[in-house]
Amino acid sequence: MDANTKWYTEKRVERVIASLEKHNMQGLYVENTIQLINKINELIPENSIVAVGDSMTLVETGVIEELRSGKYQFLDKYKPGITRLEKDRIYRQTFSADTFLCSTNALTESGELYNIDGNGSRVAAMLYGPKQVIIVAGVNKIVKGLQEAEVRVRNYAAPLDAKRLNKKTPCTSLGYCVDCRSEERICNDFVVIKRQFDPKRIKVILIEGSYGY
Repeated sequence: MDANTKWYTEKRVERVIASLEKHNMQGLYVENTIQLINKINELIPENSIVAVGDSMTLVETGVIEELRSGKYQFLDKYKPGITRLEKDRIYRQTFSADTFLCSTNALTESGELYNIDGNGSRVAAMLYGPKQVIIVAGVNKIVKGLQEAEVRVRNYAAPLDAKRLNKKTPCTSLGYCVDCRSEERICNDFVVIKRQFDPKRIKVILIEGSYGY
């Protein structure tokens, strides 16, 4: 990233963080994955119960591996050989977790979190349950407003995620959303988080670079 692009990105991040603060959500900015891991370890007390939502961002940035370090009681939905029953149990335990980590499908400059979910387990925990929610998002997730957020998610993030999950949906063939009625559709729950009662609960860590979908 050249100096001018970095300046532009940082100015945009400043606007997003200011907007989040107005909505009782904390905004933070890190420049790389090392700073990200350090910040996460700073925010989560050791031996805390920690859960995660589906997130390529957490995988790509090394957060999942850090959570497996033994510092935390990690409810690991990604562990090899996990059964459907075990995963369902983790989904329910998540609501009692001390910290829940995930990403967001889009983040507006006005400080709104826009997400589309398949079975609702990720957005449900973002909304209620865990004492602390840490959202990690690359600056590629920032959009101007909610209209751009929906376009981004429907026509970019969702088709890629459906492809990753080997879903037999129109978007995995066409590369864009047709608002299908497929049995394997993953766009079922549309959630916008505009504000929080508790200003300490949701923390959004923006990281320089492009991560996730």
